[in-house]
Amino acid sequence: MIRQFMSRQFLVFLLTGGTAAAVNFGSRILYNTWMSFSASIVLAYLTGMVTAFVLARMFVFSRPSHGTGKAILLFTAVNLVAVLQTWLISLGMLHFLLPALGVTRHAPELAHAVGVMAPVFTSYLGHKHFTFR
Repeated sequence: MIRQFMSRQFLVFLLTGGTAAAVNFGSRILYNTWMSFSASIVLAYLTGMVTAFVLARMFVFSRPSHGTGKAILLFTAVNLVAVLQTWLISLGMLHFLLPALGVTRHAPELAHAVGVMAPVFTSYLGHKHFTFR
């Protein structure tokens, strides 16, 4: 299992995923000017997800065993798990953990950043073994 995370493919996944995470994070700040924190997390995740699919297909998993349509469906399924992880962790940190620690400065950004990073390993395994196998 550890060997899967010690590969060039995982490194490229981290780089492309990092780019998608930056899109996710930045768009959440923008969306949050028009909607609630909770809703902006979900919409930003979708924005990052489109970015992630395009980059993963181009640079990480370039030879899937099935067509683009099926890859999009599987990508969405894997990311439904990831967005739930992101949303739960972000809200949990913002409303419970950070206040308990006395953190108020940049709390939404800190909570969302940790939430975005949380599903890295589960997403990689899901995309490697299902989406782009």
